[in-house]
Amino acid sequence: MVWTIFAVASVVLLGLSAGVFFGFSSFVMSGLARASDEAAGEAMNGINETAPLPAFMSIFFGALLVPGVTGIWGLVDERAGGGWILAAAAVYLVGTFGVTMALNVPLNNRLLAAHDKAAEWRAYRQPWTSWNHVRTLAGVVATALAAVGLL
Repeated sequence: MVWTIFAVASVVLLGLSAGVFFGFSSFVMSGLARASDEAAGEAMNGINETAPLPAFMSIFFGALLVPGVTGIWGLVDERAGGGWILAAAAVYLVGTFGVTMALNVPLNNRLLAAHDKAAEWRAYRQPWTSWNHVRTLAGVVATALAAVGLL
């Protein structure tokens, strides 16, 4: 019963994380692109400064830790879904968490440090959005894998 609660929490956390990234890929970035380059760069800096608050970070890290623990626990207890949930954690680790830390965060830092926000926004928007699409896809795949493990 407790393992099942952790498996459900894994699916929920992964789904919430994927949803955040989907929102950026589907409408936030295109909405920002409608603003002036200067305004869009400033707005994205504001978003990036508020992202590390507990509301998002608990989802972002929880979507890595809870499925990782649940998957290992499931394998140790020889639960059929343990491998699926551990695979979900691995996909999330590489495709969402890893891409964020290795690619999106450095782009965010460059935008924040730029003196010419408009020029930096023009250089930032396309690669950041492309990598966000990768994070979105990885989050969706991880959610699906965890859901299969739950079933």
